[in-house]
Amino acid sequence: MLNVDTIKNGLVIDHIKAGFGPQIFHFLGLDKADFSCALIMNVASKKTGKKDIIKIDNIINIDYSVLGFIDPNISINVIKDEKIVRKIKMELPEKVENVIRCKNPRCITVTEHYVTPSFRLVNREKAQYACEYCDALYSAGSID
Repeated sequence: MLNVDTIKNGLVIDHIKAGFGPQIFHFLGLDKADFSCALIMNVASKKTGKKDIIKIDNIINIDYSVLGFIDPNISINVIKDEKIVRKIKMELPEKVENVIRCKNPRCITVTEHYVTPSFRLVNREKAQYACEYCDALYSAGSID
């Protein structure tokens, strides 16, 4: 049986699509954290079959748009004094910057490295984003 201690003050990132936990864990820099955090993979879920969970025993700043881009079904529980004080539901952000890189070799973000890669949501149902410079299409669900 796996046992992870209760979080006193921190965050629980829940309902992560199974297998996406390590990507989020590394993107948030938790692999270099000097506080306790846990990545739990393939947890049984009634809704999806399996899910990943990240528990962070610290309050950190998180770019919610990145998490919404990776998986809009993620939820974040803010924990204070071992109790959930706030639940935050993710959704697809209207715009993401510096999260993914354009794969179009002619895009200005590829040829000029000082230009910030920026993508806008163009189709919510298909979770599609377009590069703001060259209109190349990308699907939400992962980060570089």
